[in-house]
Amino acid sequence: MTVVPRLPIAAQRRAALERLAEDAVDVLVVGGGITGAGVALDAASRGLRVALIEAEDLAFGTSRWSSKLVHGGLRYLATGDIATARESAEERHLLMTVIAPHLIRPLPQLLPFGRGVDLRQRVGGAVGMGLGDLLRLRAGTKRSVLAPPRLVSRATAQRLVPALDPHGLRGGVLGADGQLIDDARLVVAVCRTAAGLGADILTRVRARRLHGTGADVEDALTGERFALRAGVVVNATGVWAGSLDDRLRVRPSRGTHIVLDAAALSSPHVALTVPHPGSLSRFVFALPQQLGRVVVGLTDEDAPGPIPPVPTPEESEIAFLLQTISRVLAQPVARDAVIGAYSGLRPLVDAGDGSSSADVSRRHLVALADDGFVSVLGGKLTTYRRMAQDAVDLAAARLGRPVPPSRTARLGLVGAIGRSDDAPAAMLARFGVEARTVLAEARCEAPAELIAPGLDVRRAEIEFAVRAEGALTVGDVLDRRTRIGLVPADRDRAVEAVHGIVEGALADPL
Repeated sequence: MTVVPRLPIAAQRRAALERLAEDAVDVLVVGGGITGAGVALDAASRGLRVALIEAEDLAFGTSRWSSKLVHGGLRYLATGDIATARESAEERHLLMTVIAPHLIRPLPQLLPFGRGVDLRQRVGGAVGMGLGDLLRLRAGTKRSVLAPPRLVSRATAQRLVPALDPHGLRGGVLGADGQLIDDARLVVAVCRTAAGLGADILTRVRARRLHGTGADVEDALTGERFALRAGVVVNATGVWAGSLDDRLRVRPSRGTHIVLDAAALSSPHVALTVPHPGSLSRFVFALPQQLGRVVVGLTDEDAPGPIPPVPTPEESEIAFLLQTISRVLAQPVARDAVIGAYSGLRPLVDAGDGSSSADVSRRHLVALADDGFVSVLGGKLTTYRRMAQDAVDLAAARLGRPVPPSRTARLGLVGAIGRSDDAPAAMLARFGVEARTVLAEARCEAPAELIAPGLDVRRAEIEFAVRAEGALTVGDVLDRRTRIGLVPADRDRAVEAVHGIVEGALADPL
């Protein structure tokens, strides 16, 4: 019988926190985004005793607000950052072939040769995709995983993206990149894999102070304070990292996306790529998503000042995205077609040189704080595994004993290994080989039924979010386990049914 790795349910959480307060761990990770999750998995896979704490929920911050692309670094090629582009291509290869092939699919991307894309941008885009393909080859990614770029005719471009303006259209160049079914699901899968290797993953535990051998923390649900002890502590709190390590210079950059019904763009079959006006390195993407949506993004704006728990898109950014994507369409996308919007804050490392946030390097930083703990900052979702490896390498050096090297480049996440076709396609995309287990374990009524008409999420998935994926509230399920909450109208349709299933699962734990 297959063992299902589980995150603590509400009834287990308090006991786990008390146990951590009594027994020291080797590595204490602070932060439950993709970077912290990656650190916990890397450390646990080396045989270390690991605990991860998160002040809110898993993927509560930046990690759920991405474009959901696992990309090869085309933009970094355009700015001359070859090292970052190479690293991105290598990590994309690992994610798509070993680590999470069940959560990632190849996504064709069309740069149209039409009005709104000048000759310089057409040539630059085609050359850039060609150079990106060389990185694909260097990383060892087969063309059966990611097809090489090719020029397409006007008719093909129009068929792939029916909303394109036919006037002046001269075809385009079609490339490919990786696309996650969902960024928050990747975080949860990494954490569950770490839990299967013995890591403790606890949400709603807020770090008040870090030091070289532990942390002072607070149970965010009860207000109780605890002192946790560890051989080494890793600060992986993203845009909040500077609040725990005052030597870090964090420069938040806001990336905003809007959500459209796919019908608003005549249901495109591929992603649409449109350069920013006058730019060769910045683009707006229209990316087909699950649940019949298209996400259009993204912006790159400095966001100084206090860090909000949930960033808010600015109306000017929404207008910019609509205007840019509409430049290549037969009919402009109206403001009332926007059914959802979100923003995330990139935790960039501030070089202090006054450059725009769009030009700040996406390389990551791993550093030792004055108090003896390790901080990891910067980078991006695609390279989370390498960031985690570097952070654990430094943490391991602090332990003062031999620690095995990282093995996460060869470690598949939960759901990645094996084959199962006996489940709905959308569930297979979200759970891989675990899809049948999600249905088989369900105790709720009508587990295979949709949670609401038109939303391809099964009732069993809601229950599994509580029983195995660490969801403690209805919000955890709607906003981070299923992403129904990205569209307020969808949330309203599903919330009553989700509430009933969550309450039932909390009252009747396995």
